[in-house]
Amino acid sequence: MRVVATDRHAAHAPSGFIARGNRVANPETPERAAIFRRAVEAGGHAVIEAGGHGLAPVAAIHAADYLEFLETGWAEWEQLPDHAPEILPNVHPGRNMSIHPTHIVGKAGHYQADTACPIGPGTWEGARASADVAVSAADMVAADGAPAYALCRPPGHHAYADQAGGFCFLNNSAIAAQRLRESGAKRVTILDVDVHHGNGTQGIFYRRADVQTVSIHGDPHAYYPFFTGYADEIGAGPGRGANLNLPLPRGTGDAGYLDTLEGALAAVEAFRPDVLVVALGLDPSEKDPLAFLAVTTDGFGRIGERIGRTGYPTLIVQEGGYISDILGDNLAAVLAGFETGRR
Repeated sequence: MRVVATDRHAAHAPSGFIARGNRVANPETPERAAIFRRAVEAGGHAVIEAGGHGLAPVAAIHAADYLEFLETGWAEWEQLPDHAPEILPNVHPGRNMSIHPTHIVGKAGHYQADTACPIGPGTWEGARASADVAVSAADMVAADGAPAYALCRPPGHHAYADQAGGFCFLNNSAIAAQRLRESGAKRVTILDVDVHHGNGTQGIFYRRADVQTVSIHGDPHAYYPFFTGYADEIGAGPGRGANLNLPLPRGTGDAGYLDTLEGALAAVEAFRPDVLVVALGLDPSEKDPLAFLAVTTDGFGRIGERIGRTGYPTLIVQEGGYISDILGDNLAAVLAGFETGRR
């Protein structure tokens, strides 16, 4: 398996976020990528440094004003007296608020969907680096059809076209899918196997018929992102029928997950994509610190093997999965399983 990575992601090193009203340590740290890299190197996978691709692939997905906020917001924040060490919103526009803000505190609430996407002085650089990884890997898959794994960090699937959220700033899977479309793929599927609903990805492609979005995730009645990820969200306009959500109850283990994956892959087969993008979350793990599901390391291997057997040109993009003593083992299992299935 070809692996694309970069150390430039480490410029983004968030210290905290707010969970259930408490400011706690942020689990989305540079060490995650270090664990992933050690796992792929131990597995004998070739690691390739990501190239730089400029803003064009990012701007093909994200709104210009949002990108300007990500690039310049920290400089504005620094001018505030007694500012916090990271941009965290303290007010969000509610259903009765519609004015586009010009003050940085208002901009934070407008462009950051929640308090789990703190912005520091290196966030823009780190997020750009992560997107470069996804684009470099997408270009490889487009060139020869062979699979690749994009070791993206920070993750991306909670980022909308114009909002950050849930540790995510630029939607790497969406950027990769669009890049593949522009490289000649007429139809692309994004299969999201993160424990959280890929709400940003869904939002970006909700009205498009050329990119199918399929997400297997913890039931949002009781889990982040709460407001999206329900089975009746099927797409709209030209995209009606191209979005599928498969929420799972708390504690679902290997058997239930793999049964649901079969349904997801049946929908993918019916869509007949030219390329498959797998938004890989390792946080369905039974030992993940944000645990909601209970997939074992063996289960991750079987997930990888089943996806590998589909035979589609495949790009695997890293999403969530947080530090535990088996995080690297879970990634190794997915990649090994995929290669077994592909053989």
